[in-house]
Amino acid sequence: MTHPIPVPRIPADHRPNFSAPSQASGPACASCAHRTCRTHRAQTLPRLGGHRAEFAHEHDQAARIQAHHPGVVVWFGEATQSFWVATSTGMMEAETLDHLLALLWIRRGRFARAA
Repeated sequence: MTHPIPVPRIPADHRPNFSAPSQASGPACASCAHRTCRTHRAQTLPRLGGHRAEFAHEHDQAARIQAHHPGVVVWFGEATQSFWVATSTGMMEAETLDHLLALLWIRRGRFARAA
């Protein structure tokens, strides 16, 4: 005995589509550097190689820094909007590029003294 597949019912009320990313309650600034505005702008952009175009500059900075520091992995986290470093001793988070460079400078100094 076969049972037919039921036809989906049409909802009586309109429910929002929760699979779509939520929009900002107010308009996001077109070109400012506020964290919330950047996050809202990034939601509407496609991913290119796993990265959003809104944060392309930060991803490029992380790649350049990693090229100068062998033995560590450096990346920019879009969700946290901060730089991350993975070393043999653990992970570190840096909110700014200057903080990231300071962490790497301290790490390099430790290894230079140990050698």
